[in-house]
Amino acid sequence: MKEIFIADLARFEDQSITGFFVATTKSLRDRKDGGKYLALVFTDRTGSMEARMWDNAAEASPEFEQGDVVKLKALVCRYQERLQMKVERIRAALDGEYDPVDFLPATSKDVDALWAELNGYVDSFRDPHLKDLLRAFLDDTEIAAAFRQAPAAKTMHHAWLGGLLEHVVSLMGVCELAAKHYAEIHRDLLLTGAVLHDIGKLHELAWKKSFDYTMQGQLLGHITIGYGMIERKLEMLPGFPPRLRVLVEHMVLSHHGRYEYGSPKLPMIPEAILLHYLDDMDAKMQTVRSEFSRAARAGRDGAQMTEWVRALERPLLDTSGYLAGEGDE
Repeated sequence: MKEIFIADLARFEDQSITGFFVATTKSLRDRKDGGKYLALVFTDRTGSMEARMWDNAAEASPEFEQGDVVKLKALVCRYQERLQMKVERIRAALDGEYDPVDFLPATSKDVDALWAELNGYVDSFRDPHLKDLLRAFLDDTEIAAAFRQAPAAKTMHHAWLGGLLEHVVSLMGVCELAAKHYAEIHRDLLLTGAVLHDIGKLHELAWKKSFDYTMQGQLLGHITIGYGMIERKLEMLPGFPPRLRVLVEHMVLSHHGRYEYGSPKLPMIPEAILLHYLDDMDAKMQTVRSEFSRAARAGRDGAQMTEWVRALERPLLDTSGYLAGEGDE
């Protein structure tokens, strides 16, 4: 069992630590003085932290590969108000020195409860064809096992084991509310889109010691992969209405909302428009929660702005932390 996690490092500021982490990013770069340094990002199941190795970097670089679990000795320090590690020694960890479960972040929610909630939504469908389509996915043991484990992304929102399931169930909740508010929405069609919009991520992403893209994911992307998965399931449902088939396919193909975001088509039906915005909203709200947690782990006061959040192109402020804080307004 790991003794020191990323989330613990704020307690070790200005101290040396020895521990095991995954080298998620590794880059050997030129120093201004003509030498080399290693720019690194280390992760475990509690988060990530940047690091630098300034001395003997060229010699240490062959000792491990990007994606390896490593054993390191490092000083926990602060640079430009951010905690990072200054690595002194590093090598690839040996088999038996670590437990793989320590290195992949996982949902804090009960996966069995999430799975039951997802199936409960599907069981409530009135449209038998859409229910049959989703049951073809959820009753597939291989798909079900992957769905319960998969992250929703490599590094962005819900980037942890069970993240895809957590995101889909959260999205179905807001879709349910929106369908009640907008009378023109086909509720079962909207919720079908919520379940299937990212189904291709089951094959786009890989999750073992770290999260990464598969070759299929790199070359095709999850929208194309998901469309193919839906086509194969529909071949097993010969009575599926052709017009309904087109609408389901359209929702998956258009859910990123813009051509520049990877959608082959723009959303052109009410359900697809709503799915795009609600999907984006759920992802952004999870990013907000994650950034507040990251700021807290870095020792930042809850009443302060976070660092610049690249995904949202702005810093953020935790309302509750700010209202509870003291000092300058």
